[in-house]
Amino acid sequence: MPELPEVETLRQDLAKEVVGRKVKVVAVANGRSVRRHPSAKHFRALLEGRTIKSVGRLGKYLLLSLDNTATLVVHLGMSGQLLRVKSAKEAKPKHTHVVITFTQGGELRYVDPRTFGEMFVSPGRPENEKPASSTSVNGAGPASTVPIRQAVPELAHLGFDPVEDVMSWERFALMLRARRAGIKALLMDQQFAAGIGNLYSDEILFQAGLRYDRQSDGLSATEARRLYRAMVETLAEAIKHRGSSLADEQYRDLFGEVGDYQGQHQVYDREGQPCRRCRNSIVRVKTGGRSTFYCEHCQV
Repeated sequence: MPELPEVETLRQDLAKEVVGRKVKVVAVANGRSVRRHPSAKHFRALLEGRTIKSVGRLGKYLLLSLDNTATLVVHLGMSGQLLRVKSAKEAKPKHTHVVITFTQGGELRYVDPRTFGEMFVSPGRPENEKPASSTSVNGAGPASTVPIRQAVPELAHLGFDPVEDVMSWERFALMLRARRAGIKALLMDQQFAAGIGNLYSDEILFQAGLRYDRQSDGLSATEARRLYRAMVETLAEAIKHRGSSLADEQYRDLFGEVGDYQGQHQVYDREGQPCRRCRNSIVRVKTGGRSTFYCEHCQV
């Protein structure tokens, strides 16, 4: 599943490619991809004739603000892709479910073989409704995503965004202590931290030197600080490398290219291979129905 670094890579590309473009026509080939709407016609009507003003992100959600109060929300699910093509004549990949054609030419295509992802238009806050006065996200301190949450109430349940919502490590430590859960499970809890999944939680915990099953309220101040730094730095580095494409190369950027961060993975999908830090073998265990990769020597 594309996680925060992959979605942020797409956001950066979309900001360069589609901002200022006007939607001419929208084609929906699979209604499941727009299932929050009563019909594909309803979805199309909210998009056609609108101009994209900006592109944002919250966790794993892409947010394309339109020239009214509405926002086009895109979630890639397990296997989704967004592809920008210059010409409608370019062959469409199999499982292309939504095609947005711009008046200036070219298309934005939504491809999703497993159809767990979705697109929907959030109508936004009525013009006469005042925004909430909140300046924090779930008590997490200063948060630049507060306006996004107000504009897209469907995403109000999401926790802080590890890239956009800057906070002190002390605040992060307080949030950890307020919950009693395995630290990997907590990092993957989208209501706690939006955007981290199985892959990056393993990489973050390796960088922090912590086992996946440590309890969140049992970490020392030093360990909490180390975890916060590992989270911020790992995600930033992954974004720098344009995300991770695994063996199936399912994740592609806006132009159909694979990511580059998989070559930097320390533990994920490296079972039996030597740890790049201590040379002991990377171990894989099953937790919560998912594979967890870690180094028994480096993570305590």
